[in-house]
Amino acid sequence: MLEIINYSKSYNKSKKTVNNINLKIEEGDLFAFIGHNGAGKSTTIKSIVGILDFEEGDILINGLSIKKNPVECKKQIAYIPDNPDLYESLTGIKYLNFIADVYEISSEKRKEIIETYADLFGLKDALNNYIASYSHGMKQKLALISAFIHEPKILVLDEPFVGLDPKASFLVKQVMKEFCEKGGIIFFSTHILEVAQKLCNKIAIIKNGQLVTTGLMEDVIGDASLEDVFMELTEHE
Repeated sequence: MLEIINYSKSYNKSKKTVNNINLKIEEGDLFAFIGHNGAGKSTTIKSIVGILDFEEGDILINGLSIKKNPVECKKQIAYIPDNPDLYESLTGIKYLNFIADVYEISSEKRKEIIETYADLFGLKDALNNYIASYSHGMKQKLALISAFIHEPKILVLDEPFVGLDPKASFLVKQVMKEFCEKGGIIFFSTHILEVAQKLCNKIAIIKNGQLVTTGLMEDVIGDASLEDVFMELTEHE
């Protein structure tokens, strides 16, 4: 379970970038976190994964505080930013083995996981090439493979579909659904509202650092589209 409890974050004393967020994401949830640029999505995500410290509240990963138990929490999660910053001087396979070494994954297990996802994403023939030669979409695929290396319980993704071609986007959506069907948790931001509506069972919409609505997707949108609901809730003061 991922719990965000009374979470607030400020970059200066005059204004809170994110103000008093409370969310509970449970096993099997595919949870969309939606908002305009600057609404506080990436700030919240970076706090969840332990990149940013925060002043108020707490964030719990299966009952452990990311502030008090950062290493134990990070062992259970995988994070992929919207623009993965990979080691471009390494080949794809060396990068994946480096990540596997960090998490102390056995040779047999890493080989199985790498082969499975490299085949799925059509990256197998490029693994011996330097990452510097990869397109943005290929880097995104490599980052996704690296996220699955240690079999995390929670995936936190910031705009996971940026730079992916239609086939890769379809495959990523399938992988996300299968991950959650097996009891995993995915918490992700996206600007592609149609994808969020079709893919996710739960949603939260954030505006100016505050939640404006959250709940089951079907309850939030009713008979409308997510796009209509989003515009109604975020365009008016």
